[in-house]
Amino acid sequence: MTEGEELTIDDEIVARARIHAREVIDEHDLGLALDALEWRVSARARRRAGLCRWHADREVATIVLARRAYERYEWAEFAAVVRHELVHAWEFQRFGESGHGSRFRELAATLEAPRHCRSFAEPRYVLRCRERGCTWRATRHRASKPVRAPDGYRCGDCGGALEVEHTDSGRTWESASGFGGAKAALGDEW
Repeated sequence: MTEGEELTIDDEIVARARIHAREVIDEHDLGLALDALEWRVSARARRRAGLCRWHADREVATIVLARRAYERYEWAEFAAVVRHELVHAWEFQRFGESGHGSRFRELAATLEAPRHCRSFAEPRYVLRCRERGCTWRATRHRASKPVRAPDGYRCGDCGGALEVEHTDSGRTWESASGFGGAKAALGDEW
């Protein structure tokens, strides 16, 4: 950083995450190689608070943290996201792979890291079963295939037909053409 240059929110996120990571690694004697750990901030992420990418060719793990999550969570919850991603980094460095299985759960419990992190944004779409009495629903942040063409998918519980709601407008559709019609009708409000 040069003289007169101000720190950004991204600089703050990375600095706090690195400090917390060092404390966790030292406290739990993880043996995680800090020199093989990179940090990034995503301004685009809308759903995922963090992720860990493994670059096997360089044997480096990159932890990517969502700026929006940092802005919406209290520090304790965001620090838990950092610990969650540290578990992935540890698995990558030790085993070359990572998931949310028993090995992950065991270390996550030791570090008081959640198995899954809470979404920090409201979903853009809600998928619901149309069958009477069925309460199945799923949320989406992007226009995935089931959102664009719900008639090609079935309820996860009873197998019934689906409908999709655009949460901002309340418009619903049950087919690909319904999706196109809703999108066209909403225009800039989409």
